[in-house]
Amino acid sequence: MRPPSSSGEVVQRFLWTLLLALGLSSAMVALGGASPLEAYRHILAGSLGSWAKITQVLRVWVPLTLCSLGLLYTFQIGLWNIGVEGQVVLGAVGATALVRWGLGAPPHWVIPAALVGAVLCSGLWALAAGVLKTHAGVNEIFAGLGLNFVATGLLLWLIFGPWKQPGIASMSGTETFPQSYWFPTAGGWAVSPEAVVAVSALLGMVAWSLRATRLGLALKAIGRNDQAAFLLGLSPPRWMLLAMMLAGGLAGLAGAYQVLAVYHRLIPNISSQYGYLALLVVMLAGFRWQGIPFIAFFFAALNVGSIQLPMMLRMDSSLAGVIQGSLVLAALAVQGMAWRRRTAS
Repeated sequence: MRPPSSSGEVVQRFLWTLLLALGLSSAMVALGGASPLEAYRHILAGSLGSWAKITQVLRVWVPLTLCSLGLLYTFQIGLWNIGVEGQVVLGAVGATALVRWGLGAPPHWVIPAALVGAVLCSGLWALAAGVLKTHAGVNEIFAGLGLNFVATGLLLWLIFGPWKQPGIASMSGTETFPQSYWFPTAGGWAVSPEAVVAVSALLGMVAWSLRATRLGLALKAIGRNDQAAFLLGLSPPRWMLLAMMLAGGLAGLAGAYQVLAVYHRLIPNISSQYGYLALLVVMLAGFRWQGIPFIAFFFAALNVGSIQLPMMLRMDSSLAGVIQGSLVLAALAVQGMAWRRRTAS
């Protein structure tokens, strides 16, 4: 889990990964009977062609960056927090519960309470995976995946059960919140400016906590050698639980954002798979915070721009998923080759 030794190595790996992924995805587009250059041109125009489209990209960037920042804590200590997807869901559930209970109260009280509720719910959900790891010996990957399924089941039960729309149970989700309980947006923006500023501030806070605090030093020491860290007086299980809760809390904020600023209600696909995608973002960033905002923006642009493909080239918008899948394969291949070079030397 140790990050690359230099920023230059991170950039080099990202470029090799991007080139390999573009080669794989271009081959898939060509097999589909379309021009790869045309497809990429439409994706670029559909994501960055106007200020309105850029704000749509930022709307995706916010939750994806939050999930990625949280994963830095667990990767630093050597944990694969696959359960981040379920933690996003629990954050959305917590935020929805607080808004539903607070209807009629002043929004300037309800919205902060919803954010706190989201952090608590998702943090405790992540803590459950951590306890299974530290006290029951369950690998965090299996614990996270299992809790993801439970979170999805809970989400669907709430939407089709206690929180269903009056008289019907619909895949469209719960009732839409009154507009006064939405995150505020500026004119012509598809994203809340406050959310963009808050995530940018959180980026700085996470970077500072990992570089200049006892928390960051402890996570790094345990991630490198947990037995040596124990001899130095650090308790690996305790720090692992803290790392899981921090990661879960940030994922919960992503879920709250989806509910309060994007959909304004709870829907079955509230996570939009950002939790899983964040794993790839952090891997491509070399487990460093510096590259996360830019790589997350790249994936957000890909997500938004691919909507143009069915309209312009009569191609399915799932091409974005093909490119993302190619990036996964390319990232694993490049990481594997780098690991083999290190072990050989």
